[in-house]
Amino acid sequence: MQYDVVVIGSGPGGYVSAIRCAQLGLKTAIIEKYSTFGGTCLNVGCIPSKALLDSSEHYLNAEKHFKEHGIELKDLKVNFKQMVSRKNEVVAQTTAGITFLMKKNKITTYEGVGSFVDKNTIKITKKDGSSEEISSKNVIIATGSKPSSLPSIKVDKKRIITSTEALSLTEIPKNLILIGGGVIGLELGSVYARLGAKVTVLEYLDSIIPTMDKGLGKELQKSLKNIGFEFLLSHKVTGATVKGKKVTVTAEDSKGNEVVVEGDYCLVAVGRIAYTEGLGLDKIGIELEERGKKIPVDEHLETPVKGVFAIGDVVKGAMLAHKAEEEGVYVAELIAGQKPHVNYNLIPGVVYTWPEVASVGATEDQLKKDGKKYKSGSYPFKASARARASMDTEGFVKVLADAETDEILGIHIIGPRAADLIAEAVVAMEFRASAEDIARICHAHPTYSEATKEAALAATANRAINI
Repeated sequence: MQYDVVVIGSGPGGYVSAIRCAQLGLKTAIIEKYSTFGGTCLNVGCIPSKALLDSSEHYLNAEKHFKEHGIELKDLKVNFKQMVSRKNEVVAQTTAGITFLMKKNKITTYEGVGSFVDKNTIKITKKDGSSEEISSKNVIIATGSKPSSLPSIKVDKKRIITSTEALSLTEIPKNLILIGGGVIGLELGSVYARLGAKVTVLEYLDSIIPTMDKGLGKELQKSLKNIGFEFLLSHKVTGATVKGKKVTVTAEDSKGNEVVVEGDYCLVAVGRIAYTEGLGLDKIGIELEERGKKIPVDEHLETPVKGVFAIGDVVKGAMLAHKAEEEGVYVAELIAGQKPHVNYNLIPGVVYTWPEVASVGATEDQLKKDGKKYKSGSYPFKASARARASMDTEGFVKVLADAETDEILGIHIIGPRAADLIAEAVVAMEFRASAEDIARICHAHPTYSEATKEAALAATANRAINI
């Protein structure tokens, strides 16, 4: 078979890219080694984790807050089996939706492992060992990533687990040890903390969610402590052992003292690494970069081999589903002869804890490092009427703007529905709005979004009204 485009991998980057290629009239095929589409995000990442996060948040509210709302319950308990079952159903519905979209857009699908024979020929090896070859003018590599670990840790997938296994436990941990204070670990730790687990976080750096604004990390840490988290920051993990149902993790604190933590499960969440195994990149002369992990690409996401592109987690940049989607659309439109663009400065980052955390643009530390003169305005959700009505008063919105031009340089939010609120910030910054622009826009009352307006007012000559 001869195609205009063959996409290897059906995660958010891959399937979105395939759809856009088909929309543009390109004869398109997609190869997926598993029996369901959607990659890590839909099967063992973004979607199942959000399902469990929502279920566990419902339980926490019922346990802690319903009474204050005038709702009284008796014999409240967790049916964890049903919670996991609902998560599985959400995943099944979502992946089935991708199958429908492939058919709707007349995209040819192949199940198996795709690998290069040459730059225009892809071999598809199926589960039964059989194989077939297809040809394409262009190939888009979108094989995503997998959980990484530490040299001193051996993941057994039973007691020492990754995010994949954490989504399918058969019991709620009593004491969960979490190695890594980043997004994935804190989200999954939140699930089990809400359901009654004690969660101990061992983080090498001196703050959690270290790539985001430091104020966000401090506020989130304070919030998570209230639901059963303990934080051991500036701790270097040196090993982990399993004996029966007990996991023992050893670490060194900032002074070199040994610290021992015991639990029934240990979740290793120290990031992810690009998944390029079995692609046969060596057969077309592509050598991995960044310590042998990432596929090298130019500013157009094309590898050193003409007609072979790579997107998402396998290339440099943030490992985010929406970043992969943007890149997938970019490459599709580029192949079709258009002139697309991706603004990497305006790809938002989100942590789906509660309160949620969201950020776009520069942090204060970045601006200070760059010697950029800026002004800052913040507004706490405790001053928001809407937040008080819903009892979601933790957190704040921070707006950073250029000291001279007032152009917005970054917006950082921790609070209710921050993941949705950040979209206003992205739109504003995409059109190079000033803080005053947001301040002058009418925001409905009462809404959480008013906090963004108030923070923008605070950044504009300290003009916040409701504080």
